Amino acid sequence: MAVKLRLMRMGKKKQPTYRVVAADSRSPRNGRFIEILGTYDPRHEPSLVKIDTVKAHDWISKGAQPTETVARLLKVAEAQAAEVAETPEAAEA
Repeated sequence: MAVKLRLMRMGKKKQPTYRVVAADSRSPRNGRFIEILGTYDPRHEPSLVKIDTVKAHDWISKGAQPTETVARLLKVAEAQAAEVAETPEAAEA
């Protein structure tokens, strides 16, 4: 079974939000998935990206292929996690 990390569209018409999911590559975009890894909301400024990077890297280590968009979002999520780790006083507030 070929697993992909990809976006699954949620939300209302003209108001998209996305889930980042691990899914079989043969299943449709909004169809069956294996696990939810996070969310992406492009309508906020800046866009909100919440991805469990540990789970994502676990899937990648098992052979899952992220789509181009999910790969870019993973880099953003890792950068956000690094910023939070660098400023511990911000995390406590």
